[in-house]
Amino acid sequence: QVQLVESGGGLVQAGGSLRLSCAARGLSFSNYAMAWFRQAPGKEREFVAAISRSGSNTDYADSVKGRFTVSRDNAKNTVYLQMNSLNPENTAVYYCAARRYSTSYNQDRYDYWGQGTQVTVSS
Repeated sequence: QVQLVESGGGLVQAGGSLRLSCAARGLSFSNYAMAWFRQAPGKEREFVAAISRSGSNTDYADSVKGRFTVSRDNAKNTVYLQMNSLNPENTAVYYCAARRYSTSYNQDRYDYWGQGTQVTVSS
């Protein structure tokens, strides 16, 4: 059974940082591209960042470029999202997702999802 378990969310002041983690179990992690999506209250879920199977390629939503960094450790079956210079607009539930082989901006193309972790940024 595949599980993606996010952690690291919480409450932070504007300008602060958080690092999210997503631990994968039950799949051959290095065969899966990984991504982060988020859903703010009253909004659609949206793409945040993605990383290729080896970690050599990354992609970001324009709104987070230069502030967020996605990385992975295939030995630990874990993907990370380092979030810096947070602002209240970043408040959302953050989800990690896994897709066989390649990344995609399209959430419908992902095979597995975590349960999400809440990030709240206060002004």
